[in-house]
Amino acid sequence: MKVTVVGAGAVGATCADNIARAALAQELVLLDIKEGLAEGKAQDMMQTAALLGFDTRITGSTNDYSKTAGSSVVVITSGIPRKPGMTREDLIGTNAGIVKGVAENILKYSPDAIIIVISNPMDTMTYLALQSTGLPKHRIIGMGGTLDSARFKYQLSQHLGCSPADLNAVVVGGHGDTTMIPLIRHATWNSAPVTNFLTVEQQNQIVADTMVGGATLTKLIGTSAWYAPGAAGAALVESILRDEKKLFTCCVSLDGEYGQSDICLGVPVVIGKDGWEKILDFQLNDEEQAAFNKSADAVRNMNEVLKTL
Repeated sequence: MKVTVVGAGAVGATCADNIARAALAQELVLLDIKEGLAEGKAQDMMQTAALLGFDTRITGSTNDYSKTAGSSVVVITSGIPRKPGMTREDLIGTNAGIVKGVAENILKYSPDAIIIVISNPMDTMTYLALQSTGLPKHRIIGMGGTLDSARFKYQLSQHLGCSPADLNAVVVGGHGDTTMIPLIRHATWNSAPVTNFLTVEQQNQIVADTMVGGATLTKLIGTSAWYAPGAAGAALVESILRDEKKLFTCCVSLDGEYGQSDICLGVPVVIGKDGWEKILDFQLNDEEQAAFNKSADAVRNMNEVLKTL
C-alpha cells in the first residue's frame, strides 16, 4: 500500500510522521515544491525508524509527481498557512491554484486514489477538488470536521475533567470560525449526555472556544496549528487503508442530505476502503438546522469566489 502527502510543511510532515509510526503503508511519499524540503524531512523521519520500530519506506520528492505513482490515498496539505489576524477565507486566491494543480498532477499517476484535502479554506478547496477532477464524490474528503471534533472533545474534557477518549462529540458545518457547529446536544461522556454535567454557561463557553480553536492557536504560535491537523489527516488515512468503517465528521459532497446540494460541507460520515461510504442523519433540531443552513450559505458564497479566479 502506498500513500502520498503533498506539502512537506508542518502539517504535511506531521501527518506523514503519524502514518509512518502507525505502519499504515509500505511506502510513503512526501512531496513539496521547495527544493530539498521533502527529501530532507523524509530522511529525518527514516532515521527514526530504528528507534520507533516501523518499516514504512519514506521518500521525498521536489515536485516530481512520477514518484507518487500508484498511491491509494493522497493527502493534500499544500498552500500558505494562516498568520495571526488572517481567516481561512483569506487564503483562497493562492491556495485554489495550488490545490487544483496538485489534484490534477496526482491523478496523472494515481487515477484511483482517494484524496483527502486539508488545505484551507478547506470546504471550498474540497469543492474545487471535486469539480476540477470529476472524480466520484466518495473519493474526495475534506478533513476539517475531524479536527474540529477533536478540538471540541478537548474543550469538553477540560471542563469535565475527563479523558477526551471517553467522549463522543461532533462538529458539523463549515470549517471556519463562524461556520462550524459544535453539536453539544448530541455529545456524550461514554453514554451519558454531557449536558447532564455542565451548566448552560459552561456549554456556551465550550462551543465558543471550539469555534475559535484554530484562531486561538494561530495567535499563540504565530501560524496555523500542525499536530492535531496532521493527526486528523492520518486518522482518516488509517480508516481508509484498514477499512475501519469509523465515523468521522468530514467535508463531503451533499446531494439533498441535511437539506443542501451542490456543496461540500462537514457531516457525519463512515470512512472505509472506498472513501466516505455513507452519511449519517443526526436529526438536527430547528435551531441546529438553521445554523447549518447559515453555514452552508457562507460556504456557498466563498465557493462563488472560485468563479472570479
